[in-house]
Amino acid sequence: MNTRDFIELAESRSAHNYHPLPVVIASAEGAWVVDVEGKRYLDCLAGYSSLNFGHGNPEILAAARAQLDRLTLTSRAFYHDQFAAFADGLTDLCGKDMILPMNTGAEAVETAIKVARKWGHEVKGIREPNIIVMEDNFHGRTTTIVSFSTDPDARDGYGPYTPGFTIVKYGSAEAIREAIDENTVAVLIEPVQGEAGVLLPPDGYLPQVREICTSAGILMIADEIQSGLGRTGMTFACDHEGVIPDMYVLGKALGGGIVPVSAVAANADVLGVIKPGQHGSTFGGNPLACAVGNAVIAILKRGEFQARARELGATLHDRLRALPGVVAVRGRGLWAGIDIDPSLASGRQVCESLMTKGVLAKDTHGSTIRLAPPLVITAEDLSWAIDQLAAVLGEFQARSPKL
Repeated sequence: MNTRDFIELAESRSAHNYHPLPVVIASAEGAWVVDVEGKRYLDCLAGYSSLNFGHGNPEILAAARAQLDRLTLTSRAFYHDQFAAFADGLTDLCGKDMILPMNTGAEAVETAIKVARKWGHEVKGIREPNIIVMEDNFHGRTTTIVSFSTDPDARDGYGPYTPGFTIVKYGSAEAIREAIDENTVAVLIEPVQGEAGVLLPPDGYLPQVREICTSAGILMIADEIQSGLGRTGMTFACDHEGVIPDMYVLGKALGGGIVPVSAVAANADVLGVIKPGQHGSTFGGNPLACAVGNAVIAILKRGEFQARARELGATLHDRLRALPGVVAVRGRGLWAGIDIDPSLASGRQVCESLMTKGVLAKDTHGSTIRLAPPLVITAEDLSWAIDQLAAVLGEFQARSPKL
């Protein structure tokens, strides 16, 4: 089938919960993908940071292939020989006592919410635990999570909504202080708000959140599903300000772009509230997932990809800020949210034009586009991608009625 046939069949047989660009990818390696008609594209989305280490990373693939020949699933009703190494490695990476493995990022967020509530019941003696969350957050799409979303597309039409959350302004430490009451058990926060357009909080905000939580005797939960594991130039985005949360929520890149792997990591005085039979997952912590996760952890412990994200990210942000038609650039490391002058084009139009030039990116919130290439991208390929964006913006400017 050609591209059109693939798209028509997919659109006729699947729910329209996504609005993909009209490209059908058939193979990939590193930072590049190839469509069904043989055209190459530079992937500047990386599966929303799931592919931090590139498509088909040889080290991760080797671990997966070796495990596929041995054992893929037992359920947590039994131990398996990959689990202890995964738990030990991830706790060491996070500097925590324990992990609780799941599959998807949304499952990990749900797990963090459940743990925080149970901790509130058992440790704090709170009958109706409440969690403070941020405006413009994105933590997943389960009914509980969308209950505290402020994005109409994510929230509207899915009520009745789950209670137990207080929404405050992102970036305002004072808003958190004012929201804390006798029922508060935790603050759930993204160190960088990815889906909102790669929004960074003000300098000093995360340390303030840490201090507020410590003083109030409540948990600081950092959702590092997109921002963590090398994307921003550090292992965790919280590391940029020397902040250690009580609980990390991890996913996406933890599965190496091969299988869904997620986890929460915390100390025993927090995760220890979970007892046998009180929470679980059929596939969470399965042998294949752990083998892949072990390879990812080994890569992260070497630090090479964190360094690449820092070095190439500096070039990325400097060049993006100099482009004509760019109103603002936000982000850190190899992650950028780029606001395009809305009088020139929408984010979707820019991404469609980039696609014709061989670059795949994603729009969000009207005139914003996001760039988050795999961390294996070369300096030359990154420079080429920025050149293509410059060319696209130049073409839109040439057509603008203002000129």
